[in-house]
Amino acid sequence: MNSLLETAIRAALEAGKKISEIYHDPEADFEIERKADNSPLTVADRKSNEIIMAYLEKTPYPVISEENKHVDFAQREAWKIVWIVDPLDGTKEFIKRNGEFTVNIALVYEGRPALGVIYIPERNTLYYGTLKDGAWKVEDVRWENGMDFAEMESRAVRLPLERKEKGFVVVASRSHLNAETEAFLARLEKEHGEVSLASVGSSIKICLVAEGSADIYPRFAPTMEWDTAAGHAIAKAAGKDVYREDGTTPLTYNKEDLRNPWFIVK
Repeated sequence: MNSLLETAIRAALEAGKKISEIYHDPEADFEIERKADNSPLTVADRKSNEIIMAYLEKTPYPVISEENKHVDFAQREAWKIVWIVDPLDGTKEFIKRNGEFTVNIALVYEGRPALGVIYIPERNTLYYGTLKDGAWKVEDVRWENGMDFAEMESRAVRLPLERKEKGFVVVASRSHLNAETEAFLARLEKEHGEVSLASVGSSIKICLVAEGSADIYPRFAPTMEWDTAAGHAIAKAAGKDVYREDGTTPLTYNKEDLRNPWFIVK
């Protein structure tokens, strides 16, 4: 396992540990604030970001994080290699206490995702991938008392997994099943017959496509680069991709506008 991937995994796991401590503390005040776009921000977002930054700042590459002050594109456009981070993806799910939140860390090379790590603290499940070595999933991640990467790699399962269930499965957001998505689902039903819909929060949706548990994830609602970069890297390493709505043009990163267009993961 290369050193950058190890760094990203260590950062994600330690950040996830802190998030879990806050999540399960009955006395914890989530300190919920509202950002300029009215999205929520909690103390867990901030603490997670601090931990991840402490790791990534030791690498040679700059960081774009949801919780950092954003650098002007005039400076960013010179960044050939950049980390893209969402320290707590699914803050709304965290506040709802449904467990469907993740830590997302990606490394992007010339606008294309090259390395991705997604950790789901409440499931103690880790997804990671690189274009060179493929995509992997580890359940029951044992990271206390240091990290034995050799032991972890020995238990990692390569993605995609063997599909047992038949039928066409669409994964979608609990919060963004809008008219455009409903119309897309109707088209899929005409093409594939019966379609099953699985709803789940955060970047877990991309992971489900990457592992083969779902066939497609349409997202016709606003997202930012840090919402998708890590999942995109893992999906691509698993032989999938994240496309614009046209279904053929992959998303790119470190754009002047950090908002994503509508996209489809398949």
